[in-house]
Amino acid sequence: MGKNQHVTPHPDGGWQVKGAGNSKATIRTETQAEAIAVAREIARNQEAELFIHGVDGRIRERDSYGNDPYPPEG
Repeated sequence: MGKNQHVTPHPDGGWQVKGAGNSKATIRTETQAEAIAVAREIARNQEAELFIHGVDGRIRERDSYGNDPYPPEG
């Protein structure tokens, strides 16, 4: 399982994708939608979780692409 990916506001404007524990952004984008698309692809490839933060920094959404603790029953 890879590093969880976080989409957060970049301090200098725009949005960034950062792997959990990384000090530097993997990528910086103009829009949140662009950052989400990149982070979602990384999370899928690494079988990790994706955390999408709002402008206030709080997590507003999350998706799991790996070891889901609550897989669907069926």
